[in-house]
Amino acid sequence: MVIVVTGPTATGKSELGITIAKKLNGEIINADSTQIYKNMNICTNKIKDKEGIVHHLFDLKELDEDYTVYDFQRDSRRIIDDILSRGKVPIIVGGTGLYINACLYDYEFEDRIKEDYSDYSDDEVYEMLIKVDPDNKIHKNNRKRVINALNYYKATGKPYSLKEKKHKLLYDTVFIGLTTSRDNLYKRIDNRVDDMVKEGLIDEALELYNSNVRSKAVMTPIGPKELFEYFDGKISKEEAINLIKQRSRRYAKRQYTWFKNQMNLKWFTVNYDDFNKTCEEVLEYIKSIE
Repeated sequence: MVIVVTGPTATGKSELGITIAKKLNGEIINADSTQIYKNMNICTNKIKDKEGIVHHLFDLKELDEDYTVYDFQRDSRRIIDDILSRGKVPIIVGGTGLYINACLYDYEFEDRIKEDYSDYSDDEVYEMLIKVDPDNKIHKNNRKRVINALNYYKATGKPYSLKEKKHKLLYDTVFIGLTTSRDNLYKRIDNRVDDMVKEGLIDEALELYNSNVRSKAVMTPIGPKELFEYFDGKISKEEAINLIKQRSRRYAKRQYTWFKNQMNLKWFTVNYDDFNKTCEEVLEYIKSIE
């Protein structure tokens, strides 16, 4: 059996994952695309105390290295098979839903043409997509997905909207989602950003800034790029911190939408006053379907 613990940022996934691992003789596989990279501990909110539990796929790559969903699919499946062969339970923990699905379902990734659309506006690239794939459901402001769909068409000659969707699970899997009220989640996100600042977020971001590395790994997480604007003198420190909070809240909202549309989760509303109670409820659910 494979267990997935996911949900929006700041809901308590890491803590629950460790509790499950202790109770069920498990090992944790990271499914947060930003925590794959070294030297970004605070801004990616890496778990500080692993409590003796083996954690896989953390600090795997340097900041100037690339790591794709295909790489994660290959590495995570290898680790799952190894954990299972040793009679232990693989527990996938993280909020990058595409990584989780790519690992557990029979997704196939094609080699794609990767054209440069940097000279085109969001509206222009979306109009290109509409011409070749009028039935696509991608929002025009989601530039990354629009470009991916265009490149898919150029590589295959087929509209991305007609791409075969495969949903066959490769492993016996339990999907757990953590949730809370929107107001409470936003409050937790704001408080967590304040804690990250106290823990040294600004100093960590300054080290990244001075390294002159501006790779996808550095510019994707929320935190560094906002503070880079502060270091450049474009905004104040307070404005940068508020921007981190705002973008983190928006990210959580996008995560909810993705999970709702792309994953079949058993949701648990977290009791933050008594987190152990939530852990017990999740463990009871897992045991009930073993």
